[in-house]
Amino acid sequence: MKEITVTELAAREQQGTAAIVDVREPDEWANAHVEGAVHIPMSQFMEREGELPDSDELHIMCHSGARSSRVAQYLEQKGFNAANVDGGIVAWTGAGLPVVSG
Repeated sequence: MKEITVTELAAREQQGTAAIVDVREPDEWANAHVEGAVHIPMSQFMEREGELPDSDELHIMCHSGARSSRVAQYLEQKGFNAANVDGGIVAWTGAGLPVVSG
């Protein structure tokens, strides 16, 4: 399974080439998330995978990287090009990268 660091992902986001899928639960998402990310909670993922963005590569994010790792593996098995965001939103905010809430 591929992984991407938050700094690599932030660079892609600035270029407009990052499709971020956040698989955290609604309360986690409301607290802080990357602006423009698509929110599909892991608990609803199989029913809602049709909502995945159309992109060459999907960047899967959760709190610290455990749930997103499982989702990225699942997507790879289904033929998607997916990468786990190493460290999740914890690493993202720890690197001082911007988030929105609500």
